[in-house]
Amino acid sequence: MGLLEPHVGHGSRLRQDDLIMAFRPLLPTTVRWRPLEGDGLEHLTITPLDNAGSTAIRAAGIIIGARGGTPYGVSYRIDCSADWAVLSFSVETTDGRRLALISDGKGHWRTEDSEPLPQFDGCVDIDLYGSPFTNSLPIRRLEMTPRDGTAKLSMLYIPFDTFEPVRDRQHYTCIVPEKLYRYAAEDRDFTVDLPVDEDGLVIDYPIYFRRVDV
Repeated sequence: MGLLEPHVGHGSRLRQDDLIMAFRPLLPTTVRWRPLEGDGLEHLTITPLDNAGSTAIRAAGIIIGARGGTPYGVSYRIDCSADWAVLSFSVETTDGRRLALISDGKGHWRTEDSEPLPQFDGCVDIDLYGSPFTNSLPIRRLEMTPRDGTAKLSMLYIPFDTFEPVRDRQHYTCIVPEKLYRYAAEDRDFTVDLPVDEDGLVIDYPIYFRRVDV
C-alpha cells in the first residue's frame, strides 16, 4: 500500500483526505460471501492477466441463493481493463438462460452480435443482483477520496428474476480512503456503508452479506 505525504507548510494542518493512498497491486485472489438470511454462497476468483490484450483483470464467480422462495444458481465472468472499467461480461443460470454483453470501457454497450444498446450509454459499471463483488467495480475504478464528494453513476443492473438488464442510478461516496465507502440507491430509500479490504473487495454488506473464510 503506497502512501504519498504532501508538503505541509508552517501553520498548516494535515487532513485525512490529504493523504493519497492506493490499493495494493492485484494478485490472484479467491473470496466468498454468504447471505445473512437464508442459504446461499458467492465464490469469486479474480485473476490479473498478463497478456497483450485490453483485458487486464478477469473475475469469475458462482452464486447460489434464492429469491422469492425460488432457488437459483448463476455463474458469471467479468473482464475489466487495468483501471477496472468493464469490457465484457457473461452471466448464465443453471436453467439455461444466458446474457453476454460487450463494452468499449467508456459506457457504450453492444451484444455479441454487435447490435448497439444505446439505452445503456454512460453505464461504465455493472451490478449483478446478489453479488457484493460488483460494488467493488466503481470503488476500484474511481479511486475516490472524501474530497471528491458523491459520484452519481448509471449502472447496468442485471436482476436474476427477469434476466433483463436495466439502467439503475446509484451513488458512491468515499468515507475513509481504501477502507470505507457509502453506497446509496437513487430511486429508493437505501444507504449502506461498505468496508473493503486492501484489494477493494467488500468485507461486509450490512443486512445482506458477510465474507467467510475460503
